Amino acid sequence: MAFDLLPLPYAKSALEPHMSAKTLEFHHGKHHRAYVTSLNSLVENTPLAGKSLESIIRETAKDTSKAGIFNNAAQVWNHAFFWNSMKPAGGGAPVGDLISRIDHDFGGLEKFKELFQQAAVGQFGSGWAWLVADKRKLKIVKTANAMTPIVQGQVPLLTCDIWEHAYYLDYQNRRPDFVRVFLDQLVNWDFAAKNFARAK
Repeated sequence: MAFDLLPLPYAKSALEPHMSAKTLEFHHGKHHRAYVTSLNSLVENTPLAGKSLESIIRETAKDTSKAGIFNNAAQVWNHAFFWNSMKPAGGGAPVGDLISRIDHDFGGLEKFKELFQQAAVGQFGSGWAWLVADKRKLKIVKTANAMTPIVQGQVPLLTCDIWEHAYYLDYQNRRPDFVRVFLDQLVNWDFAAKNFARAK
């Protein structure tokens, strides 16, 4: 069973002016699609064919001979998760159990944003910044390249893609500005709350 490029959960122009339709056209339509195409080619006629994306990621994460499969599988998963980590008219603040846990573990939403911004901007080169649940404690982690927290047994709640192709057309080299806009205008707290509820 081949993997498909899942459609965006909103129109390509829905995140404007914070993320342009042109960025989504390239990022989703070309970068994400290329990972899906490569993954299908790499697992075809192998024991991994027909397995779930998560199973492939976990089985190949520590096998250097399967680095190509891992990188493409993880990037397919990470990108699908990233699209859902944003929504039109996003930002604001979470509610309920999630904001209570953010207050407890980070000392408030503003402190969380500060720490998330530091992690995202401080990631050298390409990678991801994540809010995860780790044994019911919330943590901010950053991963390089295609690495994903599910390999570490953590439950991702939301992520920000900090590969340059995620923001360069709109923000050029201004990664801090992109991350700030992600947190203030794009982040999908409803998606994060659903993931947090499943992590309990």
